[in-house]
Amino acid sequence: MVQELRGTSVKYTRCQSLLIDTMSACCRLMACRAVSTIATHHISSPQIPIHLCQLSRFPTIHQHYIQRKIVLTSRQWVIEAVGSGGTGPDIGAADGEIHKNGKRCCSYPVEEVEKGSKEEEKFANEKKDGMVKVVVAAVATVVLGVGNRVLYKLALVPLKQYPFFLAQLATFGYVIVYFSILFLRFRAGKVTVQMLALPKAPYLAVGLLEALGAVCGMAAGAILSGAAIPILSQSFLVWQLLLSFIFLGRRYRFNQLLGCSLVAAGVIITVASGSSAGSLMEAGIFWSLLMILSFLFQAADTVLKEIIFLESAKRLKGGSVDLFVVNSFGSAFQAVFICLLLPFLSKLWGIPFDQLPLYVKDGAACFLNIGTGLGVRQFLTFLQLQTFSCQSFFNEGCDGAPLLPLLFVIVNMGYNVSLLHLLKISSAVVSCLASTVSVPISVFLFTLPLPYLDAAASLPPGFIAGAITLVAGMFIYCCKPSIRPTK
Repeated sequence: MVQELRGTSVKYTRCQSLLIDTMSACCRLMACRAVSTIATHHISSPQIPIHLCQLSRFPTIHQHYIQRKIVLTSRQWVIEAVGSGGTGPDIGAADGEIHKNGKRCCSYPVEEVEKGSKEEEKFANEKKDGMVKVVVAAVATVVLGVGNRVLYKLALVPLKQYPFFLAQLATFGYVIVYFSILFLRFRAGKVTVQMLALPKAPYLAVGLLEALGAVCGMAAGAILSGAAIPILSQSFLVWQLLLSFIFLGRRYRFNQLLGCSLVAAGVIITVASGSSAGSLMEAGIFWSLLMILSFLFQAADTVLKEIIFLESAKRLKGGSVDLFVVNSFGSAFQAVFICLLLPFLSKLWGIPFDQLPLYVKDGAACFLNIGTGLGVRQFLTFLQLQTFSCQSFFNEGCDGAPLLPLLFVIVNMGYNVSLLHLLKISSAVVSCLASTVSVPISVFLFTLPLPYLDAAASLPPGFIAGAITLVAGMFIYCCKPSIRPTK
């Protein structure tokens, strides 16, 4: 009798051990495939919620079966299959929560875990695509920025005596072109009524800042040397960082600040190496400060446009205002303020306000490459200018017009749109860096034999050092430092 009981006990122990091994294998299969496929005759509950909990760092795997509950403990996760019945410290907890040993474990269905992983993968892909778009837009901005600088120099070959006319042609011509494109995009459905109904006060401020920047830049640019302007233009990057910090609340890492400083230093080394010493002080400190003030207005303009994009995303419930809405209304208000400042601008260029129509008429004739320019001769004779002779002041030919001025206007428009697009998808600082990189590349292109220019300029002696410094600054700015994992 005792032997029979012992045999029965051994058989019962073997069956219990086999049952535990079977249940453990089921749990391992469930953990690997993230599916709850345990047979229903092992656990009474037809629905098995999966509880995931952060785990201790022990590498061993323990399996035990206690009161109709299976616990699989691994190095990273605890996976529990809990039935609806039974008793114990964890049974009866609210759905989605388990308190064990004073710790809280969260439970998620397998479908939600898979959905979360898919969303993380989708977010990572979108972030990667966004970086690619930023890089492509930055390269396009650099290329168009170089073309803008080179073509501006070429456009002044036929319009050498009419730079004021070229500036006003670009200002008022953009209004017509931008609003024409805006109308076509509205008809195509890309511009909505909600975009057009946005408040116009920010666009008014944009037009004012652009007009003030243009006026101060023209006034200082007429006095300063050509080498001083690109050097002083690096204050634009400093204003960008400061205004973004104040109005946008952006915080920049040390490598970003160092990279921006090296980019500005590289441009200064590139340009200043080919100029005479003390060229910044030859015209006086006032005109240098006025040029720096003009770049402050331009930096405030770009930061304000970034704020417009951010605010429009809130008003349009996740959408974004079209680029040509900002460009069109901003250019329109800029033209209004330029008209109000025309008496000051005409005096700045040495043109009496009552003679401005005659100047514009003669500039238009040179732009279209028609006529002989008698208007300027009569204008100079009328003023009886003794400091300039008519022959030296007036350029007989307008060779290159209207092709070169039109190319400049088209490329300048594309550059402005590309710069605004880069600002929209990145930040004001990134768009500023892309614009800054175009300066040394333009300096190099002027050393090549370009058409309509008399002679190619020589390469500055510090060009290589400046270019290396600039590239190092861009690399340091874009290089994200590694973050140490927290315990």
